[in-house]
Amino acid sequence: MRHLTYVLLFILIGIMFENKIVNAQKSERSAIEQKYKWNLKDIYPTDEAWKLAFEKVKTDADKIESYKGKLGTSAKTLYEFLEFSTLLSKEIDRVYSYSAMQSDEDTREEKYLSMIQELSQSLAVIGAKSAFSDPEILAIGKTKVDKFLQDDSRLLSYRMYFDNLFRQQAHTLSEKEEKILAQASVILDAPGSINKVFTNAEFPYPSVTLSDGKTVTLNQSEFSKCRTSPIRADRELVFTTFWTSMSQYKKTMAEQLFSQVNGHIFTARTRNYNSSLESALDNYNIPVSVYKSLISNVNKNLGTFHRYLKLRKRMMGLDTLKYSDMYAPVVEGVKKSFTFEESQNMVVNAMQPLGKPYQNVLNRAYSERWVDVFPSTGKRTGAYSNGSVYDVHPYILLNFNGQYNDVSTYAHELGHTMHSYFSNTTQPYQNSNYSIFVAEVASTFNEALLSDYVVANTTDKNDKLSLLMDRLDGFKGTLFRQTQFAEFELTIHEKAEAGEPLTSDGLNKIYGDILNRYYGSDLGVCQIDPIVNVEWAYIPHFYYNFYVYQYATSFTASMALAEKVMNGEKGIVEKYLAFLSAGSTDYPVTLLKNAGVDMTSNEPFDKAIQAMNKIMDEIEGIIGDGKMGR
Repeated sequence: MRHLTYVLLFILIGIMFENKIVNAQKSERSAIEQKYKWNLKDIYPTDEAWKLAFEKVKTDADKIESYKGKLGTSAKTLYEFLEFSTLLSKEIDRVYSYSAMQSDEDTREEKYLSMIQELSQSLAVIGAKSAFSDPEILAIGKTKVDKFLQDDSRLLSYRMYFDNLFRQQAHTLSEKEEKILAQASVILDAPGSINKVFTNAEFPYPSVTLSDGKTVTLNQSEFSKCRTSPIRADRELVFTTFWTSMSQYKKTMAEQLFSQVNGHIFTARTRNYNSSLESALDNYNIPVSVYKSLISNVNKNLGTFHRYLKLRKRMMGLDTLKYSDMYAPVVEGVKKSFTFEESQNMVVNAMQPLGKPYQNVLNRAYSERWVDVFPSTGKRTGAYSNGSVYDVHPYILLNFNGQYNDVSTYAHELGHTMHSYFSNTTQPYQNSNYSIFVAEVASTFNEALLSDYVVANTTDKNDKLSLLMDRLDGFKGTLFRQTQFAEFELTIHEKAEAGEPLTSDGLNKIYGDILNRYYGSDLGVCQIDPIVNVEWAYIPHFYYNFYVYQYATSFTASMALAEKVMNGEKGIVEKYLAFLSAGSTDYPVTLLKNAGVDMTSNEPFDKAIQAMNKIMDEIEGIIGDGKMGR
């Protein structure tokens, strides 16, 4: 369940599924039509209503300690406490989501940053007040709690909470110690908060003048856009300028990241885990072997990745493939753009295999303004889905700029939204939050169905090649790149756990070694400019405590599930929708196994590699012996 002690963690999970960097041409928010802005009034009609709700949260929180010492007196008392905590947590999710999304509309706005800070400080106090509950329930003992479950059937909805609590008993501290950890949450989260504000609002991003004479400021969204330029000289200029600018602040970035890593280590050691990795994975009962097997499997299959890189080099007509070429289009002349309405229709049509009820909710997301579509000055970059407002509906933040990648991003975020929608409308609040391990399954599943639909409905040779390469780019960006990040994240935690420093030069060396191995630099596959070694400073996910590996594991799971759905396997749609509706009613590995995917085996990964090679076979069949080039 979303217990108060861990509410900050679950808010992070609910809102920050990803910070996908997407293209964005910014305008003033006031110039954007209302229908393209999310409707936060569905949460609270005004800021004043938010304030009243927040004050009620603080007042209700004062009642928490009235249950202290009483949880073992009867099943009824234990149920009443859990229901009280659940309702309080649900309202906390609501007040946090409203203030956070208001802030994301314009990260420069001090008012909403102030609201978030005030709430975060209150949550630390609330967490400290509720810190007695887990130790007290553990002291009651599993035998007595099991009897309570028999005496009061209402407690059965908290079965997974009890199961997790007793499973993790060795890592639950005394009331006093839990209180200290809860109060420390604001401090432990500070490096990530500082990084977010610095990179989104205050980093002095450089400007460049491109070959067409246009001068652009290379903030994150413009960098993302400009690195896709078909003009190689522009790409190289953009890369050199951006990474040189990032390098000027690498010492500050390194201190932020080192502080975050030390926070993870502090929490793991305080809770008696052997490592930060074990601590991060144990909350959802994920074996450490799943993480390490992913890294091992990817390294064993770098030959497939290098095949992709060589194919990209050939299709671009290059003598030498450079890292700055990785985001450029490989097929000249494919410059289609899409309106948001066209994108909506494409995604809805692509989801036809999942049935009308699924498609109807997708249409509601558009018509009922669940989506904040276009970029604007000060708006948070990237894209995410927030499904944590249980009694309302999920929300999506985009920075839509009309390219196919934006359509794919929208499909991705709608996958998260549908997962949240089905879980929230099927499960009680305490079981509605699905784990981060499965969070990316629905999103990448949607991307796979969209790609299959668009390719099947494309007859132009160049368009089809472009779309197939876009699919391969998905494998690159999700399976290989995210595992590359996961390996870096594991390495820096292991070094810090061994007492080694993490200086900016040291981080550059670690990241550069992994980057060069993945891209086959020593084998002549792809040339890496040393200035790119600072790319670690650009990745916000390194502050999320072993999050990124789940993009890759979820990707392999979704590829296996999508293949079953597209092949029309009997009963698979029902199993998949049941998976989306299951929330946290079981452990994630079990939920996926029930849906038809065993993540403790190599089969999902092997199927993903087979699918990637199949796409490359198809591309090579289309281009034959010809050279494309520019």
